[in-house]
Amino acid sequence: MFENLSERLSGVFDRLTKQGALSEDDVKTALREVRVALLEADVSLPIARDFVKAVQEKATGQTVTKSVTPGQQVVKIVHDELVHVLAGDNEEPGELKVDNPPAPILMVGLQGGGKTTSTAKLAKRLTEKNGKRVLMASLDVNRPAAMEQLAILGVQIGVDTLPIVKGENPVAIAKRAKTQANLGGYDVYMLDTAGRLSIDDELMAQVEAVRDVANPRETLLVVDGLTGQDAVNTAQNFDDRIGISGVVLTRMDGDGRGGAALSMRAVTGKPIKFVGLGEKMDALEEFHPERVAGRILGMGDIVSLVEKAQETIEQEQAERMMRRFTKGQFNMNDLKM
Repeated sequence: MFENLSERLSGVFDRLTKQGALSEDDVKTALREVRVALLEADVSLPIARDFVKAVQEKATGQTVTKSVTPGQQVVKIVHDELVHVLAGDNEEPGELKVDNPPAPILMVGLQGGGKTTSTAKLAKRLTEKNGKRVLMASLDVNRPAAMEQLAILGVQIGVDTLPIVKGENPVAIAKRAKTQANLGGYDVYMLDTAGRLSIDDELMAQVEAVRDVANPRETLLVVDGLTGQDAVNTAQNFDDRIGISGVVLTRMDGDGRGGAALSMRAVTGKPIKFVGLGEKMDALEEFHPERVAGRILGMGDIVSLVEKAQETIEQEQAERMMRRFTKGQFNMNDLKM
């Protein structure tokens, strides 16, 4: 998904060839290209601008660690800033508050974003990895066969679903799910709400009513990663009206440009908890900012190299080695060092 951005950025860093400290002109030239690459990858303009500014402040005048090139040094700084933007300050990826059972999880989002499938994937994950007893309930009374879809998925993954009662409204179904979860000794119950093709007052009012009844421990917004910047607007609207605790990005195995992930985290301040990587029921992964940043840059090895070099090689020691090298005295001990 991030290949396009990756290609653009690697080309930028290759052109930084001067030694010594990073000059302001070097950094400015590189970061102008970085900003264009981010915009082409569908990152929103304010986010791209803030990102470039933060990197510029950190990179300008920074001494280049011996044994790495200035380009590699900037990769490291850009990588760290990418991780910061994607991760925020202290979020644990994939951690869900599912204590004091039965813990309600509310799944919200627009129609066609993969909400029902993501509900089942997450239920499977909670059952198998966390050892939780999960009950799923479909509150989607509008879309034909939405409830049956969740019931079929429940059978596939071996997770219980709330029996379907025709004619009930979403709030009544949420109350019944809560009662059933209490009586049945479930650890978690998941409420799969209805979606719309776009955000409207009727949808929001319905989800608000369900939220007030369920008082969820987690409200997860499911967003299609292919919708680009529109996904960011959706997240902002849902957060303002409902209050979300995290995001599940679906179709991250597609050929979208990945900028939505960067923008969404920065705009809403809410963590991306999981990413969907396909149709299969186990195709849901925790969102690891470090790995994603590494994929965006396509340079995970270089980042590790710079970190290693910064930790182990001190400047004087490097200069001493260089002198030995030029005199032809560089031996196996120096190589080991």
